[in-house]
Amino acid sequence: MSRFTYGGQALIEGIMMRGRDAIAVALRHPDGRIVFETERLDSGFHGNRVSKWPFVRGLVVLYETLIVGTRWLIRSAGLQAEEEGVEIGRGAVALMLGITAVIGIGLFFLLPLVVATFTAGSVENDLVQHFIEGLVRVVIFIGYLAVIARTPDIARVFQYHGAEHMTIHALEHDEPLRPDHIRRHPTAHPRCGTEFLVVVILISILAFSLVGRQSPLVMVGSRILLIPVIAAVGYELLRLGARHRSNPIVRVIMWPGILVQMITTKQPTDDMIEVAIVAMEEALRADGAEVPAGGLDLERSAMPRPGETAADVRATMAATAAEGEVIAPVSADPPFPG
Repeated sequence: MSRFTYGGQALIEGIMMRGRDAIAVALRHPDGRIVFETERLDSGFHGNRVSKWPFVRGLVVLYETLIVGTRWLIRSAGLQAEEEGVEIGRGAVALMLGITAVIGIGLFFLLPLVVATFTAGSVENDLVQHFIEGLVRVVIFIGYLAVIARTPDIARVFQYHGAEHMTIHALEHDEPLRPDHIRRHPTAHPRCGTEFLVVVILISILAFSLVGRQSPLVMVGSRILLIPVIAAVGYELLRLGARHRSNPIVRVIMWPGILVQMITTKQPTDDMIEVAIVAMEEALRADGAEVPAGGLDLERSAMPRPGETAADVRATMAATAAEGEVIAPVSADPPFPG
């Protein structure tokens, strides 16, 4: 069955699935329920002809992923924090995003340049310096992932990451979205964002070598200004690799990305797979696509409003039940125009 290639992102106790024109988010609420919400992709670029051009489409997807994905990552964390009486304000979110962006650019792009300059600055061959810079970038990247993977909260995110990939595999093989079918598939996936980052690191070695040895200001500026160019090229290579995965040469080239996914994806529990199933089913429905037959009829509820805790929901349900009204789980899709 020909179908749009769905992607996703692991969240805090949940998963976001990205479809053709909409995303669906499913989270495991602290009270045990699966809650979900869907929304249309509307970045201002999505859907127009230019956004589908090669080397442009990757930047659009990256932009939407950063904006939408980060927003839902924060909201998923906020849902868990609200149960503990902690509220994450917009100011704190903006500050956190700004600090994260600065640290990310400094750690993965500028620090390797500084290390390579001090260790190989006296070497006449520019390729040696660029090789060291790329090697340092790889070591920092792998080391960073290995360290954060040891924290309990991130370890659970990596389990949800595995559930996301396994569910996408099942969809692409036209199998029922059930845990017993989903568990037959690997946690690694050729279109993973981790593999994209590995490709970006490899391309950056070549791109920065073309810049050559310039003044410090030019070299630092090139590392920042070339990020979108490298990302656009990396996206196209990842698409090409996914289409020709059966080719032995392509498999060898892309193998490092699969190896890194041994860190960023872990075997999920059944309740995590259930969350992935709900996210995928709601993403399919939001796109007007057919949900594979033979799946589970998992209960799900609409996403609680910001500030609404499980205690609030239980109190409302108890009050409504006392008045004799029947309460059923919400599973209808929110309406989408056009």
